Amino acid sequence: MHALQAHHLAAIPFEAIDVLLGRHVDISPAAVDAKLIARGRGGYCYEQNGLFKRVLTAIGFEVDALVASVRWQAPAGAPPPPRTHMALRVTVDGAPWLVDVGFGSAVPAAPLRLDRRDPQSAGDGRYRVTPLGAGFLVRTEADGQWLPLYDVSPEPLLDSHYELFNWFTSTHPSSHFRRQLIVTKATPEARFALLDSKLTIRARTGEAERRRLDADGIAHVLESVFGLTPAPDWRPVLAAAAERGAS
Repeated sequence: MHALQAHHLAAIPFEAIDVLLGRHVDISPAAVDAKLIARGRGGYCYEQNGLFKRVLTAIGFEVDALVASVRWQAPAGAPPPPRTHMALRVTVDGAPWLVDVGFGSAVPAAPLRLDRRDPQSAGDGRYRVTPLGAGFLVRTEADGQWLPLYDVSPEPLLDSHYELFNWFTSTHPSSHFRRQLIVTKATPEARFALLDSKLTIRARTGEAERRRLDADGIAHVLESVFGLTPAPDWRPVLAAAAERGAS
């Protein structure tokens, strides 16, 4: 399971370019397979974790689909947002694990034990899982602080339940996917994150490189770094991302 998660994160980038293009994000298995596998695109949590859930289930793992409220980079004291993030709980020999391949730049690079309260190393980061109400809170260590990623409800959901979350995330004006270009990938060597025109490359050893890109530069790194092939109709999205980054 650990190796599968690492390979998935390195092979399939996190991205929601279709949302910026105003396209419907189809999270049915056939559509996800056609997009992420056949066409070599990336996707966001419902696509990524939906695909990974099917892979793990086919191998024989016991997998529950869960939903979470994203707290990453939220102002201190802000109320939790709606539950919109999809994560997975995998039970192995009676032990529950949190598995997530769809959380962008801060995604844990390895499964996390849900029944441990001490810090856990996962690739290049450390994480903690603590009880919160009926569910649990996942935090990551950054600059000497434990910052919240998301809080998760423990009740398993059906695949059909994510249709409503997907509609909200891809269409509602408050969704940050409607306002920003976000593309990320995590490999054994480094994490790569493109936020509008800012590319951050953070090596596993901790060193970080940051670049500002114009529209041509964004198109280049989408292909050279993230393995995506920009289509002609992406150009307005890339130009808008470059303009936001320059302001």
